[in-house]
Amino acid sequence: MDDVVGSWRFTEVAGVPLDDGPERAHPALTFDGDGQVYGTGGVNRLRGTWALADGVLTFGPVVATKVAGTPEHTARERAVLDLLAGPLTAAVVDGALLLTDAGGRVSRLLPAPPEPVR
Repeated sequence: MDDVVGSWRFTEVAGVPLDDGPERAHPALTFDGDGQVYGTGGVNRLRGTWALADGVLTFGPVVATKVAGTPEHTARERAVLDLLAGPLTAAVVDGALLLTDAGGRVSRLLPAPPEPVR
């Protein structure tokens, strides 16, 4: 569990690499050691709970703000929220957090500076 705690920035969501657009449009998650998770889907702020047991990462209810975004960024955010809805196999490999969904699609996250709590 300690390997996951910290701030992570998505570089790939469900097998789709992210472009180098504006930093504020990149999905990111911060996993607190107390089971809280917060971050951004790329458009909206999100917050929820998480648990990791035997390499399986699950999220409790995740809530997000409802700000409008570009169609591209909104679609990316939907992919992130869909990812968080199901159980994921989680592993830290070569410094990257790899999340694999039930369909075998891999999302890759790299360490990021902590997000400010709002």
